[in-house]
Amino acid sequence: MDVNVAAAAACAIAGLGVGLTASIAFRWSEREQARGRYGSTSGRNRQQTLGGTAQEPPLPPGVDTVLSVLRSCAVVLGEGDEVVKASSAAYAMGLVRGGAVAVDQLLALARSTRRDGEIRQVELELPRPGAARAAEPLAVSVRVAPLGSRLVLVLVEDQTERRRVEAVRRDFVANVSHELKTPVGALSLLSEAVADAADDPEAVQRFAGRMQIEATRLASLVQEIIDLSRVQDDRLMTDPEPVAVDELIAEAIDRCRQQAAAKQILISAGGIAGLYLHGNRGQLAAALGNLVENAVNYSPPRTRVAIATRRISSAAALGEADGELIEISVTDQGIGISEKDRERVFERFYRVDPARSRQTGGTGLGLSIVKHVAASHGGTVSVWSVEGQGSTFTLRLPAGQAPADLTPPAGDAAEPLSETTPQLAPEA
Repeated sequence: MDVNVAAAAACAIAGLGVGLTASIAFRWSEREQARGRYGSTSGRNRQQTLGGTAQEPPLPPGVDTVLSVLRSCAVVLGEGDEVVKASSAAYAMGLVRGGAVAVDQLLALARSTRRDGEIRQVELELPRPGAARAAEPLAVSVRVAPLGSRLVLVLVEDQTERRRVEAVRRDFVANVSHELKTPVGALSLLSEAVADAADDPEAVQRFAGRMQIEATRLASLVQEIIDLSRVQDDRLMTDPEPVAVDELIAEAIDRCRQQAAAKQILISAGGIAGLYLHGNRGQLAAALGNLVENAVNYSPPRTRVAIATRRISSAAALGEADGELIEISVTDQGIGISEKDRERVFERFYRVDPARSRQTGGTGLGLSIVKHVAASHGGTVSVWSVEGQGSTFTLRLPAGQAPADLTPPAGDAAEPLSETTPQLAPEA
């Protein structure tokens, strides 16, 4: 009987020990889960114990340092998909909000990698943070990999700009091929026509005139491609020189004199005389010449093109350190540019009116050259336009100093610089 009592007492003691052990294990498990669920704070990546003291996140040694120097957005996820570590770029891109991953595709990739341990890399399009739904999405490259036995690392790299540049490059090559093929093909056909019409002097003369037009168009396209290749990197001038604005305007007017006379368009210039820029004379002349030529080509007959110059403060115009800018504006009374086209007029080969461009021989490179010349000289170009009323293109470039051997003009009073002929014809 005493033996049975002793055995029962021993069993009771053993059961009590097991119960206490299970209770302690259960409490410890709950505490660890609470740490994983609630320990990380938004943007600070901290964990808290039940007692309220802060600890560093459980990252492998050195990982935090590596993530801080990566160009990609980095997010480290724990076992319960909680954000253990996130870079500031991840918050700025909208990948993480409120301490959790805000993009379902990233969560799905992370869970798949946690399940099978495989590294995954995909290309995704994500909505821009804070932008309207119609806005162009962000093109990103996502790489997901396991980090130790419990964590998952998500790296997101913004590829939007690179893809845009690649698209522009592809379009440029395709457009150049097309633009070169057109005059070359025309010259080939016209040369065959001349050979077939050898006994018809009138036909030979007509075809020869067409060949000259196509050859001029081809030469103009090749020259503009060369000009664009010289300025498209937007690097500042390495060997600038003083350039007189008056001379640039006179050269631009002279370049378009014949087209303006044929359409009875008056080109007038006014503003402050004696201004100088500091840069490459050939590039500046090409930029201003392209603006004036466009104004003439896209204006109806018997209208006016105005060129105006003035000095302005760079602090007021660009919000930068105070300094002087030279502003050159070219205003026409042409067809104008729609709002959607105004955003693209400085792209290579972009034409507001392709039919008119074919008539005028435009290549679609002129305004792109203007944009790059302005950037390489530390300035900007902008456009204001209303459909049916006309457009104003404005160049703002840092002011330069007159050569030492020249005496600066007295005063800065505005005065007209020049005016072309012919005058506007009287109304019929």
